[in-house]
Amino acid sequence: MAHVFVSRALTGDALDRLTDAGHDVDVWPGNLPPHPTELRERVAHAHGLLAMLTERIDTALLDAAPQLKVIANYAVGFDNIDMEAITARGIAVGVTPDVLTDATADLAFALLLAAARRLAEAQRAVRDGRWRTFEPQGWLGADVHGATLVIVGGTGRIGQAVARRAAGFDMNIISLGRDGDLHQALQHADFVSLHAPLTPQTRHLIDDAALHAIKPGAILVNTGRGGLVDQPALARALQDGRLAAAALDVTDPEPLPADDPLLDAPNLLVVPHIGSATRTTRGRMVHMAVDNLLAGLAGDPLPHPAPVPRK
Repeated sequence: MAHVFVSRALTGDALDRLTDAGHDVDVWPGNLPPHPTELRERVAHAHGLLAMLTERIDTALLDAAPQLKVIANYAVGFDNIDMEAITARGIAVGVTPDVLTDATADLAFALLLAAARRLAEAQRAVRDGRWRTFEPQGWLGADVHGATLVIVGGTGRIGQAVARRAAGFDMNIISLGRDGDLHQALQHADFVSLHAPLTPQTRHLIDDAALHAIKPGAILVNTGRGGLVDQPALARALQDGRLAAAALDVTDPEPLPADDPLLDAPNLLVVPHIGSATRTTRGRMVHMAVDNLLAGLAGDPLPHPAPVPRK
C-alpha cells in the first residue's frame, strides 16, 4: 500500500480508484492550498503526490519527501516543478495534456469577444443605473469579424483551437510558433491571444518593447501563463491608450493583490484562472492524474508524462 497526498479537494469520484487499488489517500481540506511548510509536512511519508499549479515542487519539498516516487500535476503545464531536481531523483512526473484544449480555447474567444464589445463595462452600467436609453455613442467596441488575430503559440493545440474559432468570424489569422517574428506580427494585430508555454525565454515576452510594437488600439488576451506578460508594462499601455483593452485569465501572481497597480488600469477584464473550469474537463483531468499516479506507484511508465527537460 502506498501513501498519496492530494493537495486540494477535487471534483468527481476519480480518487476512489486510488483507494480501490489499496492505496491510502490523504486529501488537503478546503479550497485553498496548503502553506509550503504544511505541504512539506504532509508529503513527508508520501509515495505519490497529486499537486496543483499553486504548489511549488522544489528542492526543499523533495528533501522533505524521501519516499516520493511519482507526482501527478493537475495541469497541462509543469512550470511549478523543478524538473532538473525531479529528474536527478528519478521521480516520475505526469501532466494532463490535451484535455483542456477546447475549454481553454472557448474561454480565450469569450474573453476576446467580451473585451472587444466592452461587455463587463456595459453590464456594470446597467447595474449602476447609468443606462438611460439607447445611446448611439455609448459603449462602442471593436469589430471582431474580419479583424486580424495574432496567436502567440499558435502552433500548439490550444492556439490551433483558437484559430479554428477565429476562422468562423472570418478573422485574418497570424499564428506564431517559437521562431516567429513577434514584433513584426504585432504591427498588424487587432487582437493578440497568448498561448505560449512559460519558459525562461518566454517570460515577459509581452514587455514594453512588444507593447510599443503592437498596432495602436489592439486588444490583448492571455489564457496562457501570467508570466508571459510584463504586468507593469501592460498597465502603462492601458493607461496611455496604446492598448484598447486587455482580458486576462492568468496573472503573476495569482491572485493579484488588491492594491496591484494593474487593477487600476482602464479597460481591463480579469477572471480567476478558469480556462479549464468546465465540469467535464475538470473531471477528466482528475482521472488522468489518477492514471499517472496508479502507473507510477506500480513502477510502470506514466500514460501522460511531462516532457523530459532539454539539456
